[in-house]
Amino acid sequence: MTLHIRPAIPSDTPAISRLILTTLLTSNAIDYPASVIKRVEQSFTPEALAELMLRRLVFVAVAKEVIVGTASLDGRAVRSVFVDPEWHRQGVGRLLMTEVERVARENGVVSLVVPSSLTAQGFYVALGFDVVREQQNGEERTSAQGFYVALGFDVVREQQNGEERTLIMERKLSV
Repeated sequence: MTLHIRPAIPSDTPAISRLILTTLLTSNAIDYPASVIKRVEQSFTPEALAELMLRRLVFVAVAKEVIVGTASLDGRAVRSVFVDPEWHRQGVGRLLMTEVERVARENGVVSLVVPSSLTAQGFYVALGFDVVREQQNGEERTSAQGFYVALGFDVVREQQNGEERTLIMERKLSV
């Protein structure tokens, strides 16, 4: 089946929302309690996604006119990578990440970071990301990962938000 990646458009938000909610309830629910899933769901309503699209570059993976994956680029941060569970392990996530990296390079980004769910950690490691810091906020655990292509870690900032304290580290992208 032919997959293609394109920028998301506002009319995609209902389909993206359904995709993300399905993935959260199917895949992420294995690693997180229902209270965390419920809280995260609120960030991905069609209305919330429309707001995110004003601040981030959002991409969708499409197969036969159906959105089967999504990812976004927020500066140098990769965010909201979700693939329909029926499409897992078929290259959709890798294709999305290839496009995100291509666009990042075009925009002068020299390194990528990603706040990964526990569920997606193996996916990012397979793409060359290294866990550089783990953060926990209540019941929610997230791994911050820096993209590896060239040499050396650098601490780029320390972030503190309420109880959450994170050291985000990076690896440079090759040019």
